[in-house]
Amino acid sequence: MNLARMLKARASVNNPVRVGLIGAGKFGSMFLSQVRTTPGLHLLGIADLSKERAKAALTRTGWDAGAAMAGSFDEALRSGRTMITEDADALISAGGLDVVVEATGNPAAGARHALTAIANGRHIVMVTVEADVLVGPLLAARAKAAGVVYSMAYGDQPALVCDMVDWAEACGFRVVAAGKGTKYLPAYHRSTPDTIWDFYGLTAEEAALGGMNAQMFNSFADGTKSSIEMAAIANATGLEAPSDGLLFPPCGVDDLATILRPRAHGGVLERAGMVETISSLERDGRPVFRDLRWGVYVVFEADEAPNGDYARRCFKEYGVLTDGSGRYTALYRPYHMIGLELGVSVAAAALRHEPTGVAEHFNADVVAVAKRDLKAGETLDGEGGFTVWGKLFPAATSLARGGLPIGLAHGVTLNRSISEGEIVGWADVAVPDNDTVRLRREMERQFGGGRQAAAE
Repeated sequence: MNLARMLKARASVNNPVRVGLIGAGKFGSMFLSQVRTTPGLHLLGIADLSKERAKAALTRTGWDAGAAMAGSFDEALRSGRTMITEDADALISAGGLDVVVEATGNPAAGARHALTAIANGRHIVMVTVEADVLVGPLLAARAKAAGVVYSMAYGDQPALVCDMVDWAEACGFRVVAAGKGTKYLPAYHRSTPDTIWDFYGLTAEEAALGGMNAQMFNSFADGTKSSIEMAAIANATGLEAPSDGLLFPPCGVDDLATILRPRAHGGVLERAGMVETISSLERDGRPVFRDLRWGVYVVFEADEAPNGDYARRCFKEYGVLTDGSGRYTALYRPYHMIGLELGVSVAAAALRHEPTGVAEHFNADVVAVAKRDLKAGETLDGEGGFTVWGKLFPAATSLARGGLPIGLAHGVTLNRSISEGEIVGWADVAVPDNDTVRLRREMERQFGGGRQAAAE
């Protein structure tokens, strides 16, 4: 990739890539632990709603938090030190800044910060995948028009999957499926912040000692985060979303090419070219053999026979694991290191002006679905909460059914009762008139449903 060589070259002439981090939570902290030891990167500033939280993150990740406190961004630029602020806009507009890392986890804040970065000519690495799924294609288009990079975050599963899809297609293979693994059972869709720790084998007290956020962790269990991440992959790669949500088939790494192939050939997919999340648990709760809970995968095939016979023979000659027909095979990565790998995105944006994944389509959307019977007058509490979970749909289906995006399903009040399992629509809530809603509506008008037409 040569990124390390390019970074070292910048370091050798004392011209590092200057980075601003917005959000000093878990993902941001993981990045902090590595930017400190990466030649050619200078953390110009951290913006967080709490300076104390930012200082604690620095201390936790091996920094001298006292030394990081520069008097101004100009001083930080001259001295190579780091400024801490509670004003994200001030960080974005600071002189000399090259790349903004948006890691707040808040879709409205993420979209707002991206627009401010674009206006200031900064590259954006969007860690907040919720913002990317809500309005990513529009943000990416605006960034491109402004001559800056808008990028998914390497280390998080969507960008890693995009990298694998790119590899397969650059090799001339046809991508059949791509996605990630997770721990899933159907009952998890009803999970709430009060029940989440049972799934992780922890008590609430143990989770609190570890600084774990119940609602955030619950979004991983209840299917919302998987839907969001698969939507991001579909919108970046052009792959399609299943017509009625993710299947979460139990699958180990040795069975990827057998299970994740089209139904017509004995697999579970509606057709080739789809995103899917696999489960590390059998439906009866037994662990899957050689599961991919923490990893990512791509299933691909050579050209159709007889043109692809030579490549398939090579699969066999070199010990490549295939399905029984020899037609389908897979590549997987067992782990992802989240924020520890984020420097790849920062360097790629600043030095090669390339994203590590970018939303170019509106193929997929994530819609709010009731976790239980909800009554008119109740207020929705969004991703990972007590009221709704996010379900993946083709964008055309979401638009046709008027589904409320999960990224807007927080703090809005129902104007009618909703049954468990029912989609919550725009018409079912009192929709606020704010910048985020207007941006989403503009994105829908401009990108309209992507490649997956209303045939779904």
